Amino acid sequence: MNAVFSIPIRVYYEDTDAGAVVYYANYLKFMERARTEWLRALGFEQDELSSRDGVVFAVRSAKVDFLKPARFNDSLLATVEVSQRGNASITFRQRIQRGELTLCEGEIKVACLNVSTFTPCPLPERIREQLDAGGAR
Repeated sequence: MNAVFSIPIRVYYEDTDAGAVVYYANYLKFMERARTEWLRALGFEQDELSSRDGVVFAVRSAKVDFLKPARFNDSLLATVEVSQRGNASITFRQRIQRGELTLCEGEIKVACLNVSTFTPCPLPERIREQLDAGGAR
């Protein structure tokens, strides 16, 4: 469950503010993309989870520390690591890095919700099994 998954992110002009620095909310978008690709690397597509398993994931809480700025055209790495798994939630430790330098780090908790009622429900067993087996790399 402690495997670190990562994806490359290129900073586009649209990601920046007037000073060519990444707008703070876009770090959350980068983290979301990384979690989506992590889930895909485990073998799960979110649209299929919704239609087949009747579940969706929603961010329950986010604690983010902005440490250093990323700038237009930077090549970044967005990482995902599962830090805790509950019955109906997963907590991730995530980082946005430029080389070895951590620019932003966060703890993001996502809840598993029933697609019809939007109430918490257990993680599908096949996801739990993947997490128990070590997750995506």
